[in-house]
Amino acid sequence: MVLTKDNQSTVATFILLGFSEYPDLQLPLFVIFLTTYVVTVLGNLGMILIITINPKLHTPMYFFLSHLSFVDFCYSTTVTPKLLENLVVEDRTVSFTGCITQFFLACVFAIAETFMLAVMAYDRFVAVSNPLLYTVVMSPKLCASLVAGPYTWGIVASLTLTCFLLTLSFCGSKTINNFVCEHSVIVSVSCSDPHISQLLCFAVAVFNEVSSLMIILTSYIFIVVTVIKMPSAGGSQKAFSTCASHLTAITIFHGTVLFLYCVPHSKNSWLIVKIGSVFYTVMIPMLNPLIYSFRNKDVKETVRKLMGMIMMV
Repeated sequence: MVLTKDNQSTVATFILLGFSEYPDLQLPLFVIFLTTYVVTVLGNLGMILIITINPKLHTPMYFFLSHLSFVDFCYSTTVTPKLLENLVVEDRTVSFTGCITQFFLACVFAIAETFMLAVMAYDRFVAVSNPLLYTVVMSPKLCASLVAGPYTWGIVASLTLTCFLLTLSFCGSKTINNFVCEHSVIVSVSCSDPHISQLLCFAVAVFNEVSSLMIILTSYIFIVVTVIKMPSAGGSQKAFSTCASHLTAITIFHGTVLFLYCVPHSKNSWLIVKIGSVFYTVMIPMLNPLIYSFRNKDVKETVRKLMGMIMMV
């Protein structure tokens, strides 16, 4: 049967190799990733629940944190279940529709997280530089707008990239040397010229990384200037402590992203990309709620109360 350009993509299927080249590690990796996913789900949904039920946490900072937790939960849920499935089944095929859908959703939440961290940096700047008017400046209307921005841009950018992917042709079964349907691996198995799609993806990625980092760096430059001008050492220490968790989260997130951008193209680079992608898509969504909970007294107090209530039931 001869496939036309119109029906190539509809009958195409992809094979996600994942970590199949390491058969002895399939079961250990399944246990590790399943444990990580359970912790991710409990941690992020638990953080949202804690912020909801504790009136002390009804502040702009925790409003943004609850959305970061929601994004992390959705991002992990988009990627990890398919990864777990491919570790225990021999048939690692995924339909064209399923692969494109996973790419779209993962792209939405990855972009949303990128700019949610930037929004949280601006929030920390306002809190440190103008603490007395913090709740006035960060009004509910402004907070809602700042949260809507990352979601809106994530959807617009992802739809654009997805539409350009849909213009490509895919012939029959194609092997993807990864565990997730990323843009680079999808276009690598296309039958048509993916140059425009690759160029667009590169432009979007550079814009996202540069613009979000500029917001973060600008915010923290002003925070440092404000802290230096503080007369008391106690005030400076308190200001830095409020930023410590966020600084840790953005260092891990953007450090991993920049590392993946810098991986050289070679025969051994696919393994490095896979490991980096695991950290980016599986580990970071688990780490964020842990980072914010360990350093926060109100969160830990609420967790203890919840655990006490559960033990009494």
